[in-house]
Amino acid sequence: MTQDEAVRRWRDAAPGAVLLDGFHALKHAVRFGADVRIAVTADRAAALHLAAELAPDLAAHLAAHLIEIPPGTLRELVTRVHPTAVAALATRRDPEANLAALSQLPRPAPVVVLDRPRNLGNVGAVVRLAAGFGVTGVVTTGDLDPWHPNAVRSGAGLHYATAVEHRDPAALPPGPLVVLDPEGKDIRSTDLPDDALIVFGSERHGVHPELRARADALMSLPMRARVSSYNLATSVGMALYHWAATSRSPRVPGRS
Repeated sequence: MTQDEAVRRWRDAAPGAVLLDGFHALKHAVRFGADVRIAVTADRAAALHLAAELAPDLAAHLAAHLIEIPPGTLRELVTRVHPTAVAALATRRDPEANLAALSQLPRPAPVVVLDRPRNLGNVGAVVRLAAGFGVTGVVTTGDLDPWHPNAVRSGAGLHYATAVEHRDPAALPPGPLVVLDPEGKDIRSTDLPDDALIVFGSERHGVHPELRARADALMSLPMRARVSSYNLATSVGMALYHWAATSRSPRVPGRS
């Protein structure tokens, strides 16, 4: 494919496509079955060197599909070029399939619910955690789109490794509603159900009172007195580590 053909294909695919910004986003998306429409780079040799070093399982695939274009052309296609000088466009993971996975009971792993998050970088960081722990998915409420390019960038393409969707608070998937709240029971004193919806509020406002009132359980994370809060992704990581340490589910990474 010529450079001009690559640019035309990019522009044709761009409306409605998911931007995979950087080598690692492309790597993860391909590993987890994304339909990548086109992948380009300003330095093919460097990108293939990264593949050989960090993703040898994908080296042949990327060598066959990664197209080199001039740096200036890449800057025209992508507003903020990733340091790896790699970018790709992919079809969004099927929302219906995501919702089916989120709604299935019994679930072998929890769903993380982010109630009205305010920072797209935090959303992406939570998606990375969810993918790493093998949870069923991440659901957001509020105004932010969890598939926004900034969230996908922060998530390093791992939106394709778990079910990521936006839902109204009144239409959350089924399952026990466990809300993280400073007034809740110490999380270390109990187990988190494998099919729980684990709800986290924003750092500033916490979980909305209406959603908190629906909780089947309130749980709190251990925190030193006079410390106001943890970063959202830190809180999610702590809770998921507790779930993984106490769960008997075979889906927990590292368990047979």
